[in-house]
Amino acid sequence: MIINRTATGFPQSDDLEIQAEAFANDSWAWAQSHWLQILIATGIAIAVFFLLQAIKGWGARVCKKGEGVANWYAVIGRAVARTGNFFILMVSIRLVTGYANPPRMVESTVEFLFTISAAFQCAIWLRELIFGAIERKTTADNYHGSGLASALGIIRILITVVLFAIATVMVLGNLGVNVTGLVAGLGVGGIAIGLAAQGIFANLFAALTILFDRPFRVGDKIRFDRNSGTVVSIGLMSTRIRSFIGEELVFSNKQLLDKLIENLSLRHHTRTKLPIGVAYETPVEKLEALPAMFREIVEQAGGTLSRASTEGFGASSIDFVIEFDVAGDDVPHAQLVRDRIMFAILRRFAAEGISIPYPTQTSYTADPSGKFILPYPAEARA
Repeated sequence: MIINRTATGFPQSDDLEIQAEAFANDSWAWAQSHWLQILIATGIAIAVFFLLQAIKGWGARVCKKGEGVANWYAVIGRAVARTGNFFILMVSIRLVTGYANPPRMVESTVEFLFTISAAFQCAIWLRELIFGAIERKTTADNYHGSGLASALGIIRILITVVLFAIATVMVLGNLGVNVTGLVAGLGVGGIAIGLAAQGIFANLFAALTILFDRPFRVGDKIRFDRNSGTVVSIGLMSTRIRSFIGEELVFSNKQLLDKLIENLSLRHHTRTKLPIGVAYETPVEKLEALPAMFREIVEQAGGTLSRASTEGFGASSIDFVIEFDVAGDDVPHAQLVRDRIMFAILRRFAAEGISIPYPTQTSYTADPSGKFILPYPAEARA
């Protein structure tokens, strides 16, 4: 089929009238000479149409049964349920076109309409699959109440614009339009928009990173830099954290992800280090028995001993170190366990006659000859 086009790439009006008349004549001649094949093809096309409609209905039932996006079967079912009737019609016609042996112009028209419907239908399917994946994350129990779920409207708009822009370019290319300039213009415009709103897009992608990578969730206790607190909400642009001392901290998503984040809620245990000084006058036998005593005290208080050993010789005491673990991430509870251990150690030391010395220092005075001089006069000695 030869089409004369103007400088813009579109057919001239005279050519369109000629082609329309030729299309009508060829179609009438074809219908008269192939009426039986057309009837059979029409019947097959109707059967295929209702079959595809049944598959579409099955997708809607699967989506409803799976409560929207509860699982991937529901996500795929929802995508199938979004199949358009025009696409189903063109698929039905396209499948039987070869059997009816239509004229070249009729076949080209069917192929053209099928290409348009397929391009936009694929964009719709892909959009629904992406939406389903995002919604499954945002509607999970761990994200209940998250402010990021309310940002799905903006994310849906961005994804829809991108997918349908690609589908439009494909359709225009199939029409014979030179889309090189259009693609280049879209690329330059996208770069300009990206540079102008790079902060917005940086926070948007950071929000998606939090959504999919899940370094923390709403309700988690986190620590970063010199700040710590509980995550209150995760938004499209920022994350709100309630610090342990009461105030609300607001950080942009990109700024927060650029830091080293410690998720305290994922801790398996809380480890506490407790140094203890024992007097030098303590018998060696009692010093050797201290690690076993510490283990007994820690286990009775509800902790798990990790280490109980000497640290070294201090200025006024023999230094021991106790390291113990408390299961879970509850820091206040770990502090209570530490208090119980400290009080129990004081009681056991008192019962065993072991003292924890005060820091002391002894000074000696000497005359120029090097002879020690007592720090009080001779009259006081007498």
